[in-house]
Amino acid sequence: MKYFVLLVFSVIISCKEQVSVKEISKLNGYWEIEKVELPDGNSKEYKINESIDHFELNDSLKGFRKKVILQLDGKLLTNDVKENIEAIITDGLLFLNYSTDYAEWKEEVLELSDKKLVLKNESGITYFYKRKHVDNE
Repeated sequence: MKYFVLLVFSVIISCKEQVSVKEISKLNGYWEIEKVELPDGNSKEYKINESIDHFELNDSLKGFRKKVILQLDGKLLTNDVKENIEAIITDGLLFLNYSTDYAEWKEEVLELSDKKLVLKNESGITYFYKRKHVDNE
């Protein structure tokens, strides 16, 4: 029985749908954090966000992410601070490698669709985003 449970668990894990590089163009645009899940199981819901993330990747899978603030008049307020991104596949998993002048880190893309983005960082924190439509798109 113990081996049967282990086999079933292995099949479930291996059936996890993976995000492919072909879908990476869905990342382009504006994303708002809905929820963050911590490794200990705690989570935090975000009802209102001061800033949203703008992702932009080109055909060579390189680009940037920057924080923007949506103003009351619909215009975007931003600065020149951006994080360079390169999308790569490692062991069948899609990762976003980030770099700035001060640090490098990566996040695994767990889910990516037209409306939903889920990223998990190296500390085990999972970020759940929803697409944010802005007039600049």
